This record gives sequence, C-alpha cells and structure tokens, in this order.
Amino acid sequence: MIARFKDLCLDATDPLALGAFWARVLDADVADAGDDDTRVDPRSARSSAESIWVNKVPEPRVGKTRVHLDLRLAGADPAALLADGARLVREPAGDDTWWVLDDPEGNEFCAFPARDGARPGPFELVVDSADPVAQATWWAEVVGGTVEHEPTTSSVVGAAGFPWDYWVFAQVPEPKTVKNRLHWDVDLVDPEPMALIATGATLLCEPTAESRWWVLADPEGNEFCAFAPRPTG
Repeated sequence: MIARFKDLCLDATDPLALGAFWARVLDADVADAGDDDTRVDPRSARSSAESIWVNKVPEPRVGKTRVHLDLRLAGADPAALLADGARLVREPAGDDTWWVLDDPEGNEFCAFPARDGARPGPFELVVDSADPVAQATWWAEVVGGTVEHEPTTSSVVGAAGFPWDYWVFAQVPEPKTVKNRLHWDVDLVDPEPMALIATGATLLCEPTAESRWWVLADPEGNEFCAFAPRPTG
C-alpha cells in the first residue's frame, strides 16, 4: 500500500450554492473552507473521508462527467432530490434500474431505488475508464483492497480509507479529454510521491507556497492530489 484514500474535491463556479445542494442531498453540514471554497461534512461519524471539498474554479464545466457518486435512495423515487435542486436526465429503462440526475452545475450522478437493509446515501464512486481491469488493478496496488470483475466494470473493494462499498471503474468508448470536475485525494505513506510515480503515476504539479500537495494523474489521466503524512509527536 502506497497511499490511503482521503476525500473528494468538486470544482464549482459557485461553491456556496453547490456545497449547499450536496449538503441537502447528503444530510450534511456546510463549512467555510476559505478563499470562496466550501466543505461538505456528512454528519455520520463513519469516516472523515466522506467530506467533499467544493473548490472555486474560473472555467465552466464542459464535457461528460467522468467521475460521479452513486446514491441509494431512502424511498422509491428521487422526488426528494428533485425538490433539493437536482435535474432529471434519464428515467430507469430496461436493465438500468437507476435514475440519472444532474446537480445544479450539470454534474451527473445516479440514484438507485431503496433496498431492504441498505443504508440511504452514497455507496460507490464510479470512474469512466478505457481499461477498467488495468485501472482497478493499479489503484488496488496504490491503496490496497481487492479487485472484483464484471463484464464491463472492475471494482476495488476494501481500499484503505475508502468510505463507500465500491470504487467502480466502468468501461466507456470515449477517451478523457478535459480535467475532471470531481477528483479524489490520497494521503501518502511516505513523505514524497516517488513510489506512486514509479508505479505509473504522472507528476503534474509540485507543492507550492500556497499548497502542500502534489498533483498527479493516474495511468488514464485522472487527476488526483497526494498529501504527505503529517508529522507526529
């Protein structure tokens, strides 16, 4: 294991409004993160990794959302999500038993009907992939866990620090062309990301006076941030 999953970061043109939306959806609190950013802190004490940092960026969203959360509904339909400000993109159809929705800035996410014994809320993080097997295998080497394969998806289960049930890499035909609006952060085991780079990550940006993290990309170009371990003692 080279790193632990840390949290999610969501680009936004209006972090306050988008953070408030996701706080309503996740039954969470919104905190001021400074510099016009916000942070969504679910009230569940299960894991601090469930926080979502909503960061202000100048560029608008373009292209398909390639990283998204899947939610389990508390009821039989997403009426509560629509009342909170979501927009319906697609109804369930055929073998697809879920609704596709947009948040107020057009980021897609999926909502699955309630299931006996399943807790409402996020249960998996989904990443579009050209090669799901290679992607899931690479990330399992980075953050631990096991890999489960389906015909068009591969999932990491039990990754260090990962707060949801599945980290799913789903096969899509189109390549990644623009920066992901939603990305994840990791906490490094070592003080620097050399082990990550040695396994195939690409270094995009070194830490600066304003930031204490490295920006890297995985083998398919998905951006993520890596944080050095905090000093102890």
